[in-house]
Amino acid sequence: MRKLLMECIGTLFLMMAVAHSGNNPIAVGLMLAVMVYSGGHLSGAHFNPAVSLAAWMRGKLGVADMVQYMVAQLVGACLGWLVHSYLVGGSTAPMPTEHPVMHGVVAEALLAFALVTVVLNMMSSRSAGNPVGGLAIGFTLSAALYTGAGVSGGAFNPAVGIGPQVMEAITGGGFDVNTLALYGVGPLVGGAVAAVVYKFLND
Repeated sequence: MRKLLMECIGTLFLMMAVAHSGNNPIAVGLMLAVMVYSGGHLSGAHFNPAVSLAAWMRGKLGVADMVQYMVAQLVGACLGWLVHSYLVGGSTAPMPTEHPVMHGVVAEALLAFALVTVVLNMMSSRSAGNPVGGLAIGFTLSAALYTGAGVSGGAFNPAVGIGPQVMEAITGGGFDVNTLALYGVGPLVGGAVAAVVYKFLND
């Protein structure tokens, strides 16, 4: 339960940083970094279903735990949306851009691959306890946002990408099915490929 609560809290604050800052790369990257330092010893600090999927593929997480992590992360993102809506109101980032959906899916997959690859390397036994692990992960997210946000909106995280859409649908704002492909399929594919490549290179 403590692990799931940490995953929920970390994703909540990540979502708040995304929404409040307009997906500012520095703010979002720093928030992820500090949440990794805060929760890494408790839950592994995934805060991203793509990371949890990769951890399961590496045998570091059971199927039931993976599903519970993903649910906790989605709940955290939805709660972050509620906090943003209460404090500020208005739309939240990330939001789909005018680029073709497939372009966005590819950008999400590629940059989620980069992010998850760094996370897997920081989670590995040889890097355990590395004091720069949180910064490396946060900087990777910042770089990914600078690189791909203009194409896809910049989630690289299904919880952060889909959570706001779920809440807007619940509150009567409608739901864009393209968001499922953009922020669901893209990052999960990137995370899965990252796990495969990591195992090939390291195992």
